[in-house]
Amino acid sequence: MTIAETIDDYIAKQNTWQSEQLAEFRKLVLSNDAVQEAWKWSVPVFLVEGKLVCAMSTFKDHIKFNFFQGASLHDQAGLFNSGLDSKQHRSINTSTGEVIDWPKLQQLVDEATTYAKGA
Repeated sequence: MTIAETIDDYIAKQNTWQSEQLAEFRKLVLSNDAVQEAWKWSVPVFLVEGKLVCAMSTFKDHIKFNFFQGASLHDQAGLFNSGLDSKQHRSINTSTGEVIDWPKLQQLVDEATTYAKGA
């Protein structure tokens, strides 16, 4: 099974709301041509030039979009709501029914990929 197929399978096995958000996040991240998908720690991760940028994972009641260098990002929209005391990582946790501001999340992903290119 390819990495893309493994991620497709991972997304398909989630609850409907989780699958929809994971698929949208994946599409958003992969809209940047520099990003590659990988599978690490039993979850989908996204890399730029071999450097970890972000990951997505599911839990019973929420989804986590983890940014590996999130503490170095500006996050002007204030999307990060978890890991705020970490010196490196930051994440966004969402639950069923929560509305995600996808354009603002796209800006954060773009900032994270740009940061990874320069790191």
